[in-house]
Amino acid sequence: MYRKVLLFLTFFMTTGLVWAQKVKYKDLIELLNAKQYEMAEPHLKRYLKDEKDNASAYLYMGITYQEKSLKNDILKETELLLSNLDSAVYFYNIAHPMITEKEIKKNSENYQIFNRRDVRTGEFGVKHSDVQLQIETRTKALKERRDNVFNCKKSFVLAGAQYKRTQQFFKTIQGQFETEKELLLRANDQLLVELNNLALVFDSSKLSFASYKTLLQAGGKSSYNQEATYQPIKDFKKDGLTEADFYQNDLKLWNYGEWATRTRDVVQKEILPLRESLIKADIEVNKYFEKVKQDSSVAKALPELARHVSFPKLTAIDPDPMPLAIFRVKLAELAYLSKQIDDKPLRDSSDVSLKMKALRTDITAAIRLDSLAGLMMGRNLEDDAQNYNHFINNSYGSLTVLKSWMKGVKEFATREVTQREVEWEKIVQSLKWVFAGNDSIPLFMDENSTSPYKPLALGNDQLTMGLKYADTLATGYFFSILPSRQPDMSVTFPVDNAHFKLRNLPVIKGLLTHDSNQVYYAVIYLESKLESGYPVTIARINRAGGLVWSNNYKFEAKPSELKYSPITGELTFKAASGEDVKVIAIDQNGKRLQ
Repeated sequence: MYRKVLLFLTFFMTTGLVWAQKVKYKDLIELLNAKQYEMAEPHLKRYLKDEKDNASAYLYMGITYQEKSLKNDILKETELLLSNLDSAVYFYNIAHPMITEKEIKKNSENYQIFNRRDVRTGEFGVKHSDVQLQIETRTKALKERRDNVFNCKKSFVLAGAQYKRTQQFFKTIQGQFETEKELLLRANDQLLVELNNLALVFDSSKLSFASYKTLLQAGGKSSYNQEATYQPIKDFKKDGLTEADFYQNDLKLWNYGEWATRTRDVVQKEILPLRESLIKADIEVNKYFEKVKQDSSVAKALPELARHVSFPKLTAIDPDPMPLAIFRVKLAELAYLSKQIDDKPLRDSSDVSLKMKALRTDITAAIRLDSLAGLMMGRNLEDDAQNYNHFINNSYGSLTVLKSWMKGVKEFATREVTQREVEWEKIVQSLKWVFAGNDSIPLFMDENSTSPYKPLALGNDQLTMGLKYADTLATGYFFSILPSRQPDMSVTFPVDNAHFKLRNLPVIKGLLTHDSNQVYYAVIYLESKLESGYPVTIARINRAGGLVWSNNYKFEAKPSELKYSPITGELTFKAASGEDVKVIAIDQNGKRLQ
């Protein structure tokens, strides 16, 4: 038979004339029995146009379409595949009732593909029951395959369409916000609906894809074997944009569902509760202002309050959230106002150093408040208003009210800084003087000062000593100073007026020493050496009795390194003349010792 087919094909290919005339089925059956269905198909169709009663021709037409369907791409040629399957079933249905026992006996050569050995007799032949069973089996399989192909392609198309729709949902959300931070902070009911829809459609896409895979495997061998890899969306603005090709076996998809579910959970479980917590925190902070208005300091409560309004979950989303900036300003204002209450005794004290200490911390607190208020004023409040619309509307009513409040705090802080700095400068200036009755004694050395008091030595803001000039005559003075800048003890003593004239003031120097604030020595000397030596005046002063004695001396060397020994009562100097250093001693009665 195969030799006949080969000769037939050779003749057909070399002449092309065999089919120019009427198709002869006995020639055609040779191709069909040889399973050359593709070559036989056009001629079989021509034959069936003219011949309507050949059962085997209908049967082979069904087989031809069934074989064609096996070559169709299930995804790219679905319509053609379904058409071929339907055609095969159509021709099988025509052939089935036409193939009878009589038909097979009369045209057995047309059914050689069904030729089988009879198990009982051992003889080859074609049985009517075998042919009918084959047709029925094939028809059932084709119908099942048709349903499988239809549903498989339907699931495939649906999976792709649902994924694309999910991607469109994502891009729509992505286009509404500049960052994921904005998305979370500005989330509303509409966004939650969009996220839910996105997650649902994405899940549907996954189910459709899984259904497609199941149907594809059930349909038998296929060139398709897609494995979906779901990539996480890490960067809200960059990820999720690339398209997917569902025909590729290495199918890379974005996990929109996981992102939508995660984002929705953050909004519902963190953002929405945070919004309510921020409002409650603002109310709680405001209660402390009521306490301050009642002249009650809240300084001790502020550290815990600061921890309470820190909201780490919010700062994980927004590193600089506007409500926390407001809380910082309010806490700084509470700290400043509480400081005013706490430091009132210090400000009322006559101790200038305590006043300065209180004022120094006041200024620091006022500057901090001014700085934080300034930073708040410099924020992009319109942008903040979109991110924290719920907080602003519920806590302040409107952005306009919030701006007005911030402006008031800034103006208050600026005024307080200015006022405290003025007070500071007044105190600093007051520290430069001792106020004794109507006299103001300077505690600074200035040759150009117009004051009659000319300080020569200062002792740790507690002692001062110098010369007071009435006209051209000089008198020594000594003051111990109270923290209020009032004199605790004031003493005047005679000096060497012949040498300590006003014109010599640039070369007149002084030294001070004391023993436990009980015994004081004031030393005044001329830096310029005279023929008789260096003029020196020494005054001994006791706290109990005031001036004990005041003597004038001539030292052969310039005095320095003044020391007093309470054990011996002696006062000693190191007096240097060139490289020669001498020690000069004065006893407690003012007598110079040899």
